[in-house]
Amino acid sequence: MLRFPWWKIIIIIVPCLWGAYSVTPHFFYSKVEKYNDVQAQMLLDQPVDDQALLIAENSWYPWAPSRIVNLGLDLRGGAHVLVEVSLEEVYSERLSSYWPDIRKSLRTIRNSVGSIKQVSGGINELLIEIGAQEGLLEAIDLVVKEARSIGVGGLEVSSKGENVIKISLGENERKKIDNQTMEQSLEIIRRRVDEAGTREPTIQRQGERRILIQVPGLGSAEELLSLIGKTARLTFHPVKKNKVSCNKKVNLETIILPSSEDRASCLSLQKKSVVSGSELTNAQPSFDQNNRPAVSFQFNPVGGRKFGEYTKENIGNPFAIVLDSEVISAPVIQSHIPGGAGIITGSFTVDESNRLAILLRAGALPASIRVLEQRTVGPELGADSIKSGKIAAIIAGSLILLFMALTYGLFGLFANIGLIINIALIFSIMATMSATLTLPGIAGIVLTIGMAVDANVLIFERIKEELKVNKSIFRAIELGYEKALTSIIDANVTTFIAAIILFTLGSGPIRGFSVTLGIGIITSVFTAVFLTRLIVSIYIGFARPKELEV
Repeated sequence: MLRFPWWKIIIIIVPCLWGAYSVTPHFFYSKVEKYNDVQAQMLLDQPVDDQALLIAENSWYPWAPSRIVNLGLDLRGGAHVLVEVSLEEVYSERLSSYWPDIRKSLRTIRNSVGSIKQVSGGINELLIEIGAQEGLLEAIDLVVKEARSIGVGGLEVSSKGENVIKISLGENERKKIDNQTMEQSLEIIRRRVDEAGTREPTIQRQGERRILIQVPGLGSAEELLSLIGKTARLTFHPVKKNKVSCNKKVNLETIILPSSEDRASCLSLQKKSVVSGSELTNAQPSFDQNNRPAVSFQFNPVGGRKFGEYTKENIGNPFAIVLDSEVISAPVIQSHIPGGAGIITGSFTVDESNRLAILLRAGALPASIRVLEQRTVGPELGADSIKSGKIAAIIAGSLILLFMALTYGLFGLFANIGLIINIALIFSIMATMSATLTLPGIAGIVLTIGMAVDANVLIFERIKEELKVNKSIFRAIELGYEKALTSIIDANVTTFIAAIILFTLGSGPIRGFSVTLGIGIITSVFTAVFLTRLIVSIYIGFARPKELEV
């Protein structure tokens, strides 16, 4: 067990070297952060001040690793907002979009139902009043048939009073709409916050209709609310001319908008849109007939009718999909698209098609939000927390290293090497994952350090026991690692299961704790069981001690 083949040595050494290499930016955190901010601005084609560019160039090296662990709201300061999405607005909007088609259908039996008009109703109600009471059942049957013919599922049609038809969304349909609306709201908010150039915001759904937004480094909660209070607007426009100058003069019927694919040029579009995102019900990543990534979409009945009529009359012409005054795609209409369903093709990758689908869904069915909680965390509090954390880490780390060295001698020094590599691996993995470090996350790291030390203590105590029964040094070390392995694995597996449960069921700080705990468990087992064993094996192989003091 102490003899390692060369391939095992490589498997153990390479992650350790990677961890030591990747953790180096954290020793120059502020410099690397400035460098990363400028690089992010340049990547988004945002203007960069010459002085800021010069500072960034002198702060860090382009060839050196630059990934760092992001600091959370409690460590950096920033804005915290909890909002609630008004899902009921979407119910009303969805039902109202069905009214024109239902009215048109009821007009075919006007002799039986008499007058037809929409009357005010509840949140999840579309009420239609007819003039003739005796035609109520016939009208209900016709509405049900009309809903099926236009592909609208999940509608519940019944009578309310003597001459009123009640149309409402079923429970399954409401749940579907709720999930779509929350996903769309999350994406809209994420886009708004990202456009502001903030660092690693936390945007999470909480419960059925609430969204938590935490933006480290932002000045105030009011500033955050001004960012997310806008409404994403999605529209579909006829294309008048491709690749025109962005400074070209336009008339009252034309708009010039930039393209996300080619920022050097703009597109000339008809100002009046064909359909809008409010009429879009769904968009999903898919593949075209040539098995290339694409995006399929679906309009509601009203939007589907308008879209079908337009595509029938404009085969071979391009049309633009505009999101927040930017053309995200300008496909050519290949054929008539009836029923409101279509597919967008282009030079997409799988990730790009998925992203486009999310953006399309994000523009559909926007709902207003209500602020439930808002607060601003000052940077001074975070700075004090970081300072206190550094002092505590230095004191605790020094005491642990000293204890291990004094208690277990040379083997304690081996354990200390493993412990240092363990911490480097934790930060390197978190940086690679773009994870955010919070105060609970620091607690998770501290806990894993204790578990890593505990694993080494178990191993060394087992080695002591084997030496007492007159085992050879080589055999005692071998048995020590073998017999301690089961206890180490059992303890860490149970803790890892707890971390998974906390991550799955928890939110916010609890998730931050579970992430660092889970990563730390994996790295501590790796360093305690494999790295220290390799170090011990190398020592025994070269030194060949006749006595061993553990």
